[in-house]
Amino acid sequence: MTDAPKHLVLSRHGTLAGREVGRLAYGCWRLPGTPQEELAGKIDAALEVNANIIDTAAVYGAGEAERMLGVLISERPALRDAIVIVTKGGITPPVPYDSTKRHLIASCEDSLRRLNCEQVEVFLIHRPDFLSAPAEAAEALTELVESGKVRSVGVSNYTLEQTRALQAFLDVPVAVTQPEFSAMHTVPLDDGTLDYAQSASILPMAWSPLAGGPLATGRVPDRADLRAAGLVAVLDRIADDNGSTRECVALAWLLAHPAGVVPIIGTQSPERIRVAAGAFDIKMSRRDWYEILEASRGAPMP
Repeated sequence: MTDAPKHLVLSRHGTLAGREVGRLAYGCWRLPGTPQEELAGKIDAALEVNANIIDTAAVYGAGEAERMLGVLISERPALRDAIVIVTKGGITPPVPYDSTKRHLIASCEDSLRRLNCEQVEVFLIHRPDFLSAPAEAAEALTELVESGKVRSVGVSNYTLEQTRALQAFLDVPVAVTQPEFSAMHTVPLDDGTLDYAQSASILPMAWSPLAGGPLATGRVPDRADLRAAGLVAVLDRIADDNGSTRECVALAWLLAHPAGVVPIIGTQSPERIRVAAGAFDIKMSRRDWYEILEASRGAPMP
């Protein structure tokens, strides 16, 4: 009998829409309002660390994030083959949601025009629409795949049962789910999201993997929150042990999960994008991983 490895293994690669992808993604939700001329440096930094999944959505800046990426693709056509684009539709302020067949197809077609692409690798329903039947949403997604406008489909912010309901009517598999997931927001560990993802070969992409910033800065929303302060302290201890950063430890904690979680990083700093790749160098024991979870929950595991 061989001894168990001392440290958790963090795989650097996965697959999505028939493409090899890195285990970090670059998110575009903060692009609107930033200079177009700075975008190339951000995407190049992401590609340097193999974060070749570029995540965007129709609602980011009312289409501005997609438009900016589309401009860059038109300027550098070879870039299109280097990246895997994930975009989302279905949020329609101030309604706020519309997952009717007509709207989802129109949203995807509008996204393709802004992105200067004939096809995207993945199209997601951004948030569940309680007034649209899963059968209708599934019909839209199936048609988008069959028309060649998208290669794969998925969901964002869906519960386990909402995902199952959609899949029951889909002629193609759900390929991606995007829950909020971080060491500060651990709901996907308990609500079945990650378990179902593993059983159905769905790629989980974690949005807000640094809890919107506090897990990088250490400035928790309320310092009176002893659990948040304790979590930061544990992350700092493991970071010090590795000669690394709190941010890298928080990302490594997500990467260690066997579901193959892909954290979506959204910094506007090319240097911080590069630094995030240090997550793969973190040596984290099984005890370290559970200590982070215990700190997040404010109680030891039962």
